[in-house]
Amino acid sequence: MRAIFLVLGCGILQAQQAEIGGTISKFQEKWKIAVPDFRGSGGAEGFMSTFNATLRAQLQDAGVLTVVDKSAYPIKVPQTPQDFRKPSPWLTEWSSPPVSATHLVFGYAGVQSDRLALFGWLFNLAQPDPASAKVLGKVYFGSLDKDGAKKVAHEFAEDILQSFGLKTLIGSRIYFVSDRSGAKEIWSMDYDGSNQTQLTNFGTITQLPALSADGKWMAFSTLLKKNPPSYEVMLESTETKIKAPFSNPAAPTNGWPEFTPDGQRLLFASSATGYTQIYSANLKGGDRRQITNSKAIDFSPRVNPKNGTDVLFISDRSGKQQLWRMNIEGGDAEMLTTGEGEVANPSWSPDGQMVAFAWTQGFELGGFNIFVMDVAQRKPVQLTKASGVNENPWWAPDGLHIVYTSKRGGKTQIFVMLADGSNARQLTTTGNNYQPVWANALQ
Repeated sequence: MRAIFLVLGCGILQAQQAEIGGTISKFQEKWKIAVPDFRGSGGAEGFMSTFNATLRAQLQDAGVLTVVDKSAYPIKVPQTPQDFRKPSPWLTEWSSPPVSATHLVFGYAGVQSDRLALFGWLFNLAQPDPASAKVLGKVYFGSLDKDGAKKVAHEFAEDILQSFGLKTLIGSRIYFVSDRSGAKEIWSMDYDGSNQTQLTNFGTITQLPALSADGKWMAFSTLLKKNPPSYEVMLESTETKIKAPFSNPAAPTNGWPEFTPDGQRLLFASSATGYTQIYSANLKGGDRRQITNSKAIDFSPRVNPKNGTDVLFISDRSGKQQLWRMNIEGGDAEMLTTGEGEVANPSWSPDGQMVAFAWTQGFELGGFNIFVMDVAQRKPVQLTKASGVNENPWWAPDGLHIVYTSKRGGKTQIFVMLADGSNARQLTTTGNNYQPVWANALQ
C-alpha cells in the first residue's frame, strides 16, 4: 500500500494523477472476486438478504478489489468445498469468461444454539483443485436477527480483506461536527456512515474534533457562554465520556487541538497574544510553550504520525494562507505551497509522507478543492473538481481512502473517496456536517 504514496513524486502533474489511479487499478486488475449470494436454512433464511448486501458492500467499498457483477455468474453456486467434485468444472467456470474471477467467496448459513452460524470460504481460483484453492475457511456467529447478519458479514469481510494483505476500516469511527440538533456539536459514525451518534451537547458551537492515537481521548473547541464569551479547548474520554480539565490561555479563541503521536502533549492555536499562534501543552494544559511567534495568523497544527517531530500548519505570514512545515519546537519553518489561492485543513497520511489539504488554487476565493502532495517532492495533485466546494480532507487509517466535506447545493455533507479521487460516496444526509476526523484506532 505504500506505493500509493510513493508514486506521487514522479513526473509531471498529469503523470502523477495517472500513477495514483494506476496504483489502485492495479489492485483491482489483480484481484477480481466473485461473491454469489449465500443461502440460509431454517431461521437463518430471513436474514440472508441483509448479510449478502452487507458483505458485498464491504468488499466493494474497500475500493481496491473488483467485485464481479452477478449477472456473469454460473447458474450453479457452491455452498461448501465438497460441492467442487470431479468431474465438475466449477472452478474453471468461475475463473473463465464471462466471470474471469481470480477469487471466489461462497458459503451458507444456518442456526446453531439459537444463533446465526455463517460458514464462509475464500478460494484462489488460480489453484488446480479445491484442496489447494482454499485461502480462508471459517465459521462466524451472531445473533439471530439483522444486526447479527451484519456482524458476521463485517467479520467475514474483514478476514477476506486481510487475506489480501489489506488493512480493513471495519470497526473504525469517523468523528465530525453536525448542526442537525440545532447547534454545532460533535458526532461520530462508523466508517461507512452508519450508527451516527451525538457525543456533545453544549448548545453553542462545538467544533474541531481531534483524537489521540489510541482513540481513548477526544479534544475539541467549544464556545463558552461567559463574560466575555470565548472558545476553549476541552478533552473528553471516548470510553467514559468524562471531561478532563484543561487550562486554556486567557483568550477569545483557543482551538485546533492536535495530539502528539505518543499522546503526552496537545498542540493548539490561541489568540492570547493578539495574533493566533500555536502552542504546546501537556494534557492538563500545563507546561505551556508558545512554538510559533509571528506577526501573522498560525493555526491548524498537524503532527507527523510517524516521526512525531514534523508539524504541518497553516499561516498567512506570506500574505495569504499557505501550508507550512516546522519542527515540534517551532524551528526550521518553511512554506510548502506557493502561488495563487489559499490553503486550509492539512492532514498527514498514515505513513507520514503525504499531506492532503484544501486549496483555492485556480479558483475564486472560497472555492476549495482537495489536493494531495508528497511533502518531499512538493508537487500537488488535485483530486476533486467541478463538484462543489470541497474541504476538510482526512486520511483513513488504511492510507487508501480520504474523508472530506463537499457543499453541492444548499448543504455541506461528508463524503469518502479513494486517495486517487475516485469512488466518491456520500456518508451523511441530515443537516450540515463538517470537519471529519478518522480515528486511527479501532473503536
